[in-house]
Amino acid sequence: MSKYMYFPQVLRRVQEYISSNYAVLISDENIEDCKTKMKSYIKKYIEDNKFKVDGFTSINLIDRLYTEMAEFSFITKYLNRDDIEEININSYDDIKITYANGDIIPSEEHFNSPTHAMDVIRRLLHQSGMILDNSQPIVVGHLSDKIRITAIARGIVDKGVGVSVSIRIVNPRKLTKQDFIQGGTASEQMMDFLELAHRYGESICFTGATSSGKTTLMSYILSTLPNNKRIFTIENETREFNLIKKNDKGEVINNVIHTVTRHSDDPKQSITMAKLLETALTVNPDYICVAEMKSDEAFYAQESARSGHGVSTTIHANSCIATYYRMVTLCKQRYDMDEKTLYNLVTEAFPIVMFCKKLEDNTRHIMEITECLIKEGGNREIRTLYKYNVTDNIEADGKIKIIGYYEKVNDISKTMQRRLLENGMSKAELSKFIGGDCTE
Repeated sequence: MSKYMYFPQVLRRVQEYISSNYAVLISDENIEDCKTKMKSYIKKYIEDNKFKVDGFTSINLIDRLYTEMAEFSFITKYLNRDDIEEININSYDDIKITYANGDIIPSEEHFNSPTHAMDVIRRLLHQSGMILDNSQPIVVGHLSDKIRITAIARGIVDKGVGVSVSIRIVNPRKLTKQDFIQGGTASEQMMDFLELAHRYGESICFTGATSSGKTTLMSYILSTLPNNKRIFTIENETREFNLIKKNDKGEVINNVIHTVTRHSDDPKQSITMAKLLETALTVNPDYICVAEMKSDEAFYAQESARSGHGVSTTIHANSCIATYYRMVTLCKQRYDMDEKTLYNLVTEAFPIVMFCKKLEDNTRHIMEITECLIKEGGNREIRTLYKYNVTDNIEADGKIKIIGYYEKVNDISKTMQRRLLENGMSKAELSKFIGGDCTE
């Protein structure tokens, strides 16, 4: 006769049983063999004892027990999906999942207790050598080349919460130009402009708040660069970009160097973004990508852009115009120069700024693209090239929906037109951005 039990009871019994065989399992160097063996042990124990749990088939119960013991509980199934952007654990019993379409939906499952949540998150962090305990109650790091995590433990959050965690899955799937257009992120002309402007040497700063989509957009623009152009990327501690292209034979067909910073308690051993920017200039790149400017690397980034390299980067700011002042603030962390001088430097370095935003209905839009025109005498004019106009906010099926359209405001300046032609853009390509609108 089957014995119906609660899942935590079965889990505890199975854990006790497996512990006697665990030494054998972990000695197996083949991960898949190890997984198969452990599942067979679990299956045998469940069948021998005729355990049943409401809501679980036999196969589902074995899989769930395995993920609880060897992986990361129900969180495991979310980590490798390409339609999920964030997993936010507010409390052991309050988990929200953010999907790629912008929907934020509570998870149907949750941890059994604060202790259970803490145990699973510690196991997750252990994969990357990070420790969450009383001495380190806040951990910020990476779990893989695409997963960023911030974990906050008891003492900083309430005891009854267990642990609060934000898991950010960066660019879970490769987006195409049509994905951005059909999703309403930009018009086709705007995407063409960003691609071709960067292709022909214009440096671009992608700006916006966290989760606004700026890094995803920058990654796409970089992926459109010709294979023979040398790209040097710089990221903070863990690589998230994957710009390397291979043919059907597995041969690399483009020209990319991916680099990451390295922190050390000994300052002499640390490799900073600023150091990597200095290094980049010695390896003959055509394009340099600084994943994010948030400190004094901003000074070196603008120096690189003014030395003739195409530079792309992201920064946190709330408008295109505010982006330049944010850059000035960051540059001053390196050299306490006159703000007007720094403003002149950063506006020369990054003539194009693209501001994107996640709106109330969770859709992402490029709100504005600007060009900085340097006039005779050195005066600067920030000209809006494209913008997104919000015309209304309506409620449909209990949800807010943003109504708006894209507009072309100005042609690119004669100065930029000349630069693009000098850098190899054809008149046919250039004509796409002269005249006409982009209402979509």
